[in-house]
Formats: sequence, C-alpha cells, structure tokens
Amino acid sequence: MIGYIGEFKLRKLLLAEERISHVHKYDDHDRTHKNDVAISYEGYEFTFEVKSLQTNSIRKIGDVYSGDFQCDASDRRPVRLPNGETVETTCLLVGGFDLVAVNPFAFREQWDFAFALNRDLPRSKSNKYTPKQQKYLLATSVKITWPLQSPFATDPFPLLDELIAEKERRRKKQKG
Repeated sequence: MIGYIGEFKLRKLLLAEERISHVHKYDDHDRTHKNDVAISYEGYEFTFEVKSLQTNSIRKIGDVYSGDFQCDASDRRPVRLPNGETVETTCLLVGGFDLVAVNPFAFREQWDFAFALNRDLPRSKSNKYTPKQQKYLLATSVKITWPLQSPFATDPFPLLDELIAEKERRRKKQKG
C-alpha cells in the first residue's frame, strides 16, 4: 500500500511544480511503458520508477538512517538487452527509466523523496548473468541512507537538467 501512496505523493509533488507541463501514468498493461510516472519538462518526456524502503532493512546509527529498497520488476519476464541477448529476469534495465524516486517515509515518517539517475544505480552482481549481461541489469536491492549520499538527491530538477543537456549535446552532434 505504501508504494501506491508513494506514487500518489510523487504525482502530487510534481503537479505542484509549474516547470512541469504534464504528469501522467501509462496503463499498467502497456508493456512498452513500464514506468510509474511520466512527466513533460522543458519539452522532453521523462519517466520515474517509484520505490519504497523495505521496512525490515531499516537501521539507525546515531543520526544516520540506512535501509534498502527493491529496484526490480514485479514479474519475471524476458527482456531484450542492448547487445541483442534476451534474458529471463526480474531486474530492471539500465536506461529503462530516467529517474528512480525512492520514498524514505519509513526513516522519519515524512513524505520526502530521494531521486537518482537510472544510470547511476548499481548493476546486478548475480551469477545468474554473465558479466556482459550484468552491465545492462540494475541490482534488485539498493542501499540508501538519510541524510542522502550520492547518487541520491532531494531535488530532481538538477538531474533532469543534466539529462536535457546531454540530449541537447547529442542532438547538436547529430546535426553536425
């Protein structure tokens, strides 16, 4: 239930931001858009995966909370990797969404979010996959702390702006 509330709270947070022109969720049965929330920002669409802490993983040492969140799909399914291979997995793909939005509510019972770029999340180390496959698959369990440490941030806009700058550089490079 906390996951659905987290999605609602994220959409509410994003809708309150005037820099975002559209917030929506694709149909859960749409296999081409497996993300929790999509937004339009500065003329680009960006996608978020919303995750919650595993409450049994939470620890507090001094003023620092730590815990894990599951960063995987709800079902085992075949996925096609960028190198052309297909694997059966619950792992999410590197590049399969733009940002993760973790609600660390269980740390302090406050509705904050921790954002990170997909590409900065750890890769799977599971021996079910070859090293070549692992580089395309996200780890299914990710550690997070409060106060946040890199790659996590409380403000998604510098991360979105970084993605826009990269898209603009690629577009200029393609134009030659």
